[in-house]
Amino acid sequence: MITIILVGILPAKMKGQSAAEPHVIVYKTKKNYNKNVPVILSYDKSKIVSYPDPSDVRTDNGYAVPTKLKHGYLLDNRGIGLNVAFLKLTYNEYAALHQAPSLDSMYNMIIDKDPLLELYDCGSRYEMVDPVKEINELIKKGELRKNCKVVK
Repeated sequence: MITIILVGILPAKMKGQSAAEPHVIVYKTKKNYNKNVPVILSYDKSKIVSYPDPSDVRTDNGYAVPTKLKHGYLLDNRGIGLNVAFLKLTYNEYAALHQAPSLDSMYNMIIDKDPLLELYDCGSRYEMVDPVKEINELIKKGELRKNCKVVK
């Protein structure tokens, strides 16, 4: 008898889509961290639980920096969340590394453990034809809170 055990995460559903799909994450920060690499901290912010490999911060068009939206909002292109923190390293500096720094070194490079003023999850990117245009329209109309899940 052969037994196969599959281990994985069963994604939660939102607007009929899987949470495993890329979501439209919109946010505002206390300061301009647009060029700084984000990492994800544990709930108590005592350790880094997720970080990119230096090769993952590049895209076909440059770096995975956030897209600027109206009124100081940003569209995430990297995968941030509620427990995001920003490193002192820029995308350019981080991409030049041959490997990611140790977790202790990286933790000591954090410049802000609580950078977010606002954070919204606007659902699956697959539900939008042009996320930048559509989110800017919501911002312009003052309907971001009405149409997106308020995370912070």
